[in-house]
Amino acid sequence: MKRLAIILSGIIFFIISTAFLQNVSFTIEELRVLYSGDQSKWPAATLDAEAKPGFKDIGFLGKPVYPKSNPYSAEKAKLGKILFFDPRMSVSRQIACASCHDPELGWGDGRRVSYGHDRQNGKRNAMTIFNTAFYNKLFWDGRATSLEHQSGFPIQDHVEMNEDLTVMVKNISAIAGYKPLFTQAFGSEEISLDKIQQAIATFERGIVSTNSRFDSFVKGNKTILKDEEVLGLHLFRTKARCINCHNTPLFSDNKFHNDGQALLGSRFEDLGLYNITKKLKDVGAFRTPSLRETNITGPWMHHGNFPSLRDVIEFYNLGNPVAAQRSLAAKVPDSLKTPKSAMLKKLNLTFQEQQALEAFLRSISTQVNKIMPPVLPK
Repeated sequence: MKRLAIILSGIIFFIISTAFLQNVSFTIEELRVLYSGDQSKWPAATLDAEAKPGFKDIGFLGKPVYPKSNPYSAEKAKLGKILFFDPRMSVSRQIACASCHDPELGWGDGRRVSYGHDRQNGKRNAMTIFNTAFYNKLFWDGRATSLEHQSGFPIQDHVEMNEDLTVMVKNISAIAGYKPLFTQAFGSEEISLDKIQQAIATFERGIVSTNSRFDSFVKGNKTILKDEEVLGLHLFRTKARCINCHNTPLFSDNKFHNDGQALLGSRFEDLGLYNITKKLKDVGAFRTPSLRETNITGPWMHHGNFPSLRDVIEFYNLGNPVAAQRSLAAKVPDSLKTPKSAMLKKLNLTFQEQQALEAFLRSISTQVNKIMPPVLPK
């Protein structure tokens, strides 16, 4: 009976996918050959005019580039890893960077929003630090311009680690075991904020995902993706329109868009990039997250309100409807009611197409990374 159900499921998928592909003049096998071959011969992506400037297609991610101001060294990365896991950087001495960015949870924490100092809830979902080396700006609202710049924010945030940066440096300096580590990394046992930030940034730049099944596929392994995943890849670049924002090998355009989730007037209200720029056009705009490793980095969206990938896909399939909040409308100034991105439209994906798209998204994730936490110096 179970075998019959599997056979029937395969037949139904074949019929649905064949019907879809008849409209675009490609068979699954043709798509398999095209997408695992020369990228210049891939089917044309469905792009809005807004997405065309600077557009670069998805593909193999490659290795990160370390800045000249903070070049890579194994000693610096080792020090950065230790600092990343050290809770003594927080005022309570109980919260480390790894508390919200756990390698066994996709370098996130699996929560809608994170717990911080005194068990306070943050306002936004803790983004994974996978592939942060490839972002131009950090955080959902882009307030940090580099990984070095980024590392100071959570330490001094009153809801997160709640520690003064100067005090944090004094606390780390008072730990004798750190002196030889700083000497190995920087040539001097002197400990400073700049060195701490450089070490943490060096460690984080090395957390990169480049070995997903999708990466293997586009490098020429034609059989590693299932038929459903190949169809999902094609849908991603065409009918589903994901490619408009989730382009480049990072699967993010490194830009900011209003996805209709500012949730104005509600307890989840978040003005996004506007909080940084104070420009009305930026109300509700958030940085496009990478879709790499998305299978292991839920829950999703900046507020973490989407518990499954299926929920996210259905939301976009409906054209990102903005929830009607008539009872709250009076609380929201008209100037803040900016429209969502014009690129967000109803997709009319069938249920089977949504399943194929979800299957493809899972193919750009790797296995959960389990690493041994370092022994902290004393």
